[in-house]
Amino acid sequence: QVQLVESGGGLVQAGGSLRLSCAASGRTLSDYVVGWFRQAPGKEREFVIAITWSGNTYYADSVKGRFTISRDAAKNTVYLQMNSLKPEDSAVYYCATRPRGLGSRWSVPTTYDYWGQGTQVTVSS
Repeated sequence: QVQLVESGGGLVQAGGSLRLSCAASGRTLSDYVVGWFRQAPGKEREFVIAITWSGNTYYADSVKGRFTISRDAAKNTVYLQMNSLKPEDSAVYYCATRPRGLGSRWSVPTTYDYWGQGTQVTVSS
């Protein structure tokens, strides 16, 4: 059984930084696509960033230049480094994973088959 556990969320002032972690069991993350999504109250879940098995990364325009994704294969963990945070970045952040061979629809939540429980990020102005 695949389990994803996010951590690292919290309250931060605008302009600050946070690093979220997504630790996995039951699946080797470096062999799959791992994406981060976020959902604010009353809004749909939106794509943030993804990393493929080959290390290619894809970003939502809203986070380019501020967020980066990385992984530690030894720890089977993917990280989301968030810098220059804005109040509009406040949301519950979810990591998710999906197999290869599903094309390039990195931003489509329904292409991901396992999800974490989410971690809250709140950015105060």
